[in-house]
Amino acid sequence: MIDRKDFHRHAADITNWIQQYFDQLEQLPVKSQVEPGDIYQQIPEQMPESGEPLEAILQDMDRIILPGMTHWQHPNFHAYFPANSSVESVYAEMMTAAMGAQCMIWETSPAAAELEERMMEWLQRAMDIPESWEGVIQDTASSATLVAILTAREKVTDFQANETGVPPNLRVYCSSQTHSSIEKAVKIAGIGRRNLIKIPVDEQLRMQASALEAQIKNDIAEGYLPCCVVTAVGTTGTVAIDPIPEVSAICARYKVWHHIDAAYAGAALILPEYHWMIEGIEQADSFVFNPHKWLFTNFDCTAYYVKDADMLVRTFDILPEYLKTRTRGQVNDYRDWGIPLGRRFRALKLWFVMRSFGLQGMQERLRHHIALNAQFADWVRQADDFELLLPPFLNFTCFRYRPDGRPEEALNAINQSVVERVNQRGTLFLTHTRINDQYVLRMVVGQTYVEARHMEAAWVELRTVAAEIGRL
Repeated sequence: MIDRKDFHRHAADITNWIQQYFDQLEQLPVKSQVEPGDIYQQIPEQMPESGEPLEAILQDMDRIILPGMTHWQHPNFHAYFPANSSVESVYAEMMTAAMGAQCMIWETSPAAAELEERMMEWLQRAMDIPESWEGVIQDTASSATLVAILTAREKVTDFQANETGVPPNLRVYCSSQTHSSIEKAVKIAGIGRRNLIKIPVDEQLRMQASALEAQIKNDIAEGYLPCCVVTAVGTTGTVAIDPIPEVSAICARYKVWHHIDAAYAGAALILPEYHWMIEGIEQADSFVFNPHKWLFTNFDCTAYYVKDADMLVRTFDILPEYLKTRTRGQVNDYRDWGIPLGRRFRALKLWFVMRSFGLQGMQERLRHHIALNAQFADWVRQADDFELLLPPFLNFTCFRYRPDGRPEEALNAINQSVVERVNQRGTLFLTHTRINDQYVLRMVVGQTYVEARHMEAAWVELRTVAAEIGRL
């Protein structure tokens, strides 16, 4: 066991390890190359009887753990959506861990509560979210969306669901492209998967507002109680933007909660040229995006905004004697703004990142990513054996390999082979989606420190692997 008096000496070993990790990151395979069970089998069945020195632990960190890690901060990580970080955020996480604060209410750490309130205001103003709305940090967008659906459930039942149980006739709506967390949330909320209605999308994969209204009208006529509509500003598969103004107007007309899920693309709202993505938000009820995806802040950190904070607090408020304080009602006790009682000091890393980058610095980095993606899309467009499936948007491109002479029905298997071989080689990490049953490759340019040279190398690697597959 390490004596706290020796912290400085051992901390140097840890910071040296982190610096070495950063230095060697580009030489590591992006995706872990181990097989299932490889890591587990190297870890002893029992914990050691006697304490071991830090040196031995760090040796096993290199020998056992590092080979089993997929490196999300690698500049050649282009899969899923990023969970990007920054040096500033790492510093803040180290300090947060050192303090080890449980920030459930104002009394347990006033600075944590008040910094969180101000950080939500900083983002709110930069992103053009209505000034009357209030924000809170959640752990993930999945949790925030569950919070929104639970609040919508309580509003539509006049808070009786919390008291007597969930009625069987509630309905939640989303598009067929919306994130799987919506389906999970309706299960957890007691509404049930059968009461999640997926609305058709148009040729741009956006929710059809007219189909939504028709479905709501039909459900009301059949005795259902519309509860919540979840729209997407940036779907997971293709970063499609649902028609927020039209859906907001429909929800206002039928008194249905409107939650906007902008988990990834919402970060682009710090750029004034993308404020159009949430036109109509003033008629909506809640909004979420993840700074831990594309705003240089370590996972986990989700910004959730709500029009009526009192409605949110009424949904989650519970006050046992041991949590009663003299300051209640004067401050925000954020444990009443979400599901868990315990809360980490997540606002600190936002503070570090936003102060160190500044708004202009964050904007420049996002625009750099968008420009790199536009260049990549141009390479695809100009190549004879590749094609774009959708116009590039933000820092995201959907494309596929299309060698001459291959029939359409063979292209799915060919492109699946391209992804699998690229990931096996370890130089890049890509994932896929499906558009109208077409197997499509996704390129996301969002790692904090990615540069033009990384994208040039990625394109060469893709061309090389595709040519190998094309010769088979």
